[in-house]
Amino acid sequence: MKKIVIVACCLPFLTSCVTRRLYNELDAKYKSCAEELERLTGESGDLKSQAFDLGTKNQSLQSQLDQAIDERDKLKITYDQLKKDFESLEKNSDQAIKAEIERLNSLKNELDGKSSRVAELESKLAAQDKNLKRLKDSLSKALFEFEGKGLTVEQKNGKVYVSMENKLLFPSGSWTVSVEGKNAVQQLAQVLASNPDIAILIEGHTDNDKIVGNLGGGITNNWDLSTKRATAIVNIIEQTSGIDKKNLTAAGRSEFAPIASNNTSDGKAKNRRIEVILTPKLDEISKMLNEL
Repeated sequence: MKKIVIVACCLPFLTSCVTRRLYNELDAKYKSCAEELERLTGESGDLKSQAFDLGTKNQSLQSQLDQAIDERDKLKITYDQLKKDFESLEKNSDQAIKAEIERLNSLKNELDGKSSRVAELESKLAAQDKNLKRLKDSLSKALFEFEGKGLTVEQKNGKVYVSMENKLLFPSGSWTVSVEGKNAVQQLAQVLASNPDIAILIEGHTDNDKIVGNLGGGITNNWDLSTKRATAIVNIIEQTSGIDKKNLTAAGRSEFAPIASNNTSDGKAKNRRIEVILTPKLDEISKMLNEL
């Protein structure tokens, strides 16, 4: 384009013989070329502006692309880690579930074993209670003629209690058993002889009256008197055939386990007594309880 413009500009100087018509044609072409040059120059500026805008947009897009790639890479790393964690968790979960199932099975077996022992223990306790009731009924029947004379038989707290007031057994201040008292103790011993699995505790009790003077045998207080009376009953029971002497225990409780008030004569009479406490042997049951 510039060459065309230059040539057009030089033509008037190159010849003076150019016709007016040719000059006009060239001038018209010049103007046309100048207009075209101006148009093209404008378009070139627009294209440069567009190219700049496109370059800016391209740079922005490239930045966005780089950012997207970076985020994708981070997400891929996160995904890979999550996948790894999930696979590890899945593996560990299977192991944990297996271990928990084994633990629960072990606990179930242990529970079944304990349930079986508890059922066996309950059965033994029920049988023991039944035996105690039968023993109590046998004693009540054997000692029926002495009831109302200060003798009672009752079952409580897993034991059988035979209580005999001293008026049935001993003269006042004595530990020598009377004839009627000896008869009652012998009949009691006959029943006990047929129950070798029963522990027999004989307790002597007094009222709170103090010993005055010196009783025969050097008795000076209620401890001595209560122990002597308990021992006198044991001596009668142990002579009965079938009695296991290892089951016998004599104890003096003195005045310190009253069952009535010592402020009245009737209360004192009730407190002066022998109690025979019959307890089933609990060795087997204790062992079962310790195994639970």
